[in-house]
Amino acid sequence: MAKRVEGSVGTPATVALVRAGIPFTPHAYVHDASSSSFGLEAAEKLDVDAGRVFKTLLTDVDGRLVVGVVPVTGQLDLKALAAAVGAKRAVMADPSLAERKTGYVVGGISPIGQKSTLTTVVDETALAFDTVFVSGGRRGFDIELTPADLARATRAVFAAIARP
Repeated sequence: MAKRVEGSVGTPATVALVRAGIPFTPHAYVHDASSSSFGLEAAEKLDVDAGRVFKTLLTDVDGRLVVGVVPVTGQLDLKALAAAVGAKRAVMADPSLAERKTGYVVGGISPIGQKSTLTTVVDETALAFDTVFVSGGRRGFDIELTPADLARATRAVFAAIARP
């Protein structure tokens, strides 16, 4: 995998990965503004199994923000996410708060290189793949890296937090 960052795809996520010495492969594609599912669009445009493409979702878990990273083919199980971090209740965070705390826009929120260091949980299905894809920090740009490197870059734990 490459560590290089092409000038047209430099984002806080790629900067953080390069700084940490974590290898990744950048994948840019032309984003369709009418697309209703950013993750499924990425899988289609990059011609990869949608199960390998993960979306980044921000939640409010007992009053603190927690990042859930789940396959785009499923949904975040809020109860399982809360349990994974030893909490009782989780709800989706307000999109404007998610944008402020991460520094990214909805549809382009990367789990890597966020403005604030947030607790992150990656669905354990990521471990079934050699590499996974996550948003690179803008719509139309994904980063491919190993699940272990994703966890290292985000200080994440793995848990069963997705449902079909």
